[in-house]
Amino acid sequence: MQRSIERLARIAAIVGGLVLTFLVILTCASVLGRGLNTLGHSDALTSMAPGVADWLIATGVGPINGDFELVEAGVAFAIFAFLPVCQLYGAHATVDLFTSALPERGHRAILAFWEVVLAGAIVLITWRLFVGMGDKMRYGETTFLLQFPVWWAYAASLVGAVVASVVGIYCAVARIIGVATGYTPLPNEVEAEH
Repeated sequence: MQRSIERLARIAAIVGGLVLTFLVILTCASVLGRGLNTLGHSDALTSMAPGVADWLIATGVGPINGDFELVEAGVAFAIFAFLPVCQLYGAHATVDLFTSALPERGHRAILAFWEVVLAGAIVLITWRLFVGMGDKMRYGETTFLLQFPVWWAYAASLVGAVVASVVGIYCAVARIIGVATGYTPLPNEVEAEH
């Protein structure tokens, strides 16, 4: 079971990374296009090299239409896509100033408590994303520039959120098992015990 969950979390993270890479390239291309368009319309270039300025403008170079809409939807998906691997490896920021002095069993109990709370929060967010997606589908809301249905972004985020929910529930159960048995079937815990 652990390997399947780990594979699922890694696949989600890889897809999230690919989407994020695409968004970085898209943003760079849009900023470069905007800069070249501004240069083509600048007083300095039109006075010094009007032919170059006319050529630059004639190429149609400019910002990518709707880039911020794509970035907004893509980043929302990427956040949910990275959440499962972060959850599985316990990579969330923690402050254990007071809990580090606790015995191992107490430390495991606190970890299990917060794992259950976090899993509950992720499941709640997933449920609300599903409800929100249904509302966006029903009302037919679209983005301003590209006019793509807003529910597409909700659906993409929902896929990541469902994976995060599955991984979160697995981690919560694993932490509870850890409190009861002393063995927590999570990647970092298994490596630490061997």
